[in-house]
Amino acid sequence: MTAIDSASEVQAAESVKTPDLLGPWALMWRQFRRHKIAYFSLFIVGFVYFVALFGEFLSPADYLKTNTRAPFAPPQGIHFLAPDEDGDSRFLLHARGLKMEIDREAMRRHFVEDPEKVIPLGFFVKGHEYKLLWLMPTNRHFFGPIDPKQKVYFLGADRLGRDILSRIIMGTRISMSIGLVGVAVSLIVGVSLGGISGYYGGWIDNLIQRVIEFLRSIPTIPLWMGLAAAIPLDWPPLRTYFVVTLIVSMIGWTTLAREVRGKFLSLRHEDFVVAARLDGLSDWEIIRKHLVPSFASHIIASLTLAVPLMILAETSLSFLGIGLQPPIVSWGTLLKEAQNIRTIIEAPWLLIAPGTTIVVAVLALNFLGDGLRDAADPYAN
Repeated sequence: MTAIDSASEVQAAESVKTPDLLGPWALMWRQFRRHKIAYFSLFIVGFVYFVALFGEFLSPADYLKTNTRAPFAPPQGIHFLAPDEDGDSRFLLHARGLKMEIDREAMRRHFVEDPEKVIPLGFFVKGHEYKLLWLMPTNRHFFGPIDPKQKVYFLGADRLGRDILSRIIMGTRISMSIGLVGVAVSLIVGVSLGGISGYYGGWIDNLIQRVIEFLRSIPTIPLWMGLAAAIPLDWPPLRTYFVVTLIVSMIGWTTLAREVRGKFLSLRHEDFVVAARLDGLSDWEIIRKHLVPSFASHIIASLTLAVPLMILAETSLSFLGIGLQPPIVSWGTLLKEAQNIRTIIEAPWLLIAPGTTIVVAVLALNFLGDGLRDAADPYAN
C-alpha cells in the first residue's frame, strides 16, 4: 500500500461524520415535537400565561369599575367600514354604540346597536392607570377605544356594568397561578414524603402510606367545604387566596408521593445508588443528585397533568361559594354570576365567555401533559 493510498483512506475516514449523541432532554424534546396536538397546546398555554402576566396591559377597561348605565350590556362587535360625511364607506376600526330600549310587553329594558354612534378603536390607546409588571406606572393598553371616556364591551357586561373581557383576563392570573402554586406545593410535599417513604421503607413507609390512604379515603368535596368554611370572612383577599391554594393542593400531593415511592423502591438497590453510598454520599445527596433526576421527566409530566385538576378544583370551590370571594376575580367567581336561570337567559355571555376560557385552558394543559408523558421515555420508540 502506497503512502497516497494510506492518506486517502485517512481522509475518507475523517470525512465520515460521527453521529451526534443526544442527551435525555434532547431526546424528550424531539419526541415531544412529534406530538402535534401537544406541541400546539404548548403555545396556547404559553399565551394564557402571557395574558396572566400582562393582564392590565391587555385589559381594555378597569375590571373593577362599575357602570350603572350598562347592566347586562351585550357583546359589541368590531366593524371595519364606517360611513363618512358623503355617505360613502371608509375603513375605520370601530365599534357601534349601544342604546337602551324598553320592551313594553315584558316591561324589561334591553340594548340594541346604534349605527349612528361610532366608537373608534385603536392599538396602544390610553386608559386607566396601572403598574406594568407591578413596577412601571402607565396608562397604555393594547387595544380599546381611542377616547378613554367611551366604553366598549367586547364580551358584554355583568349585572353591575363591569367589562367581562377585562374580568376574564384578570381572572386568568388568579386561576392559572393557583394551579402553579398548588403544583409547587404538591411537588415539594409529594417528592419529599414519597422519597422518604420509598428510600427508607419500614415503619416510616407504613406511617406515610397510612396517612396517604386516610387522606384519599375522605370525599374530596366535603373535605374542601369543611376546610373552606373554616376560613374567617374578615381575612384579607391575599391571605384567603393562599389558604384556598393550600386546600386545593392538600390531596394533589398524594398521587405524586405514591409514584415517587414506587420509583424509589425500584431504584434504591441499583448499582449506581450502591456506588454513591460507598462513595460516602449522604442519603439526602443520593436522593437529590441521583434518584430524583433519574425520573425528573416523569415528575414534570405528572405535574403538568395536575395543573388543570387544580384549576378545576378552584373553579368548583369558587362556583359553590366556598372558595375565593369577591372582590377577588377568578374564573370560578365569574361563573358564580351565572348561577340563576334568569341571568343565563338574559345574559348568556356571563356563562359562555368564562366557560369557554376554562375549557380551552384545561384542554390545552391536558394535551400538553399527555405529550410530556409520552415523551418522558424517549427510548420507548
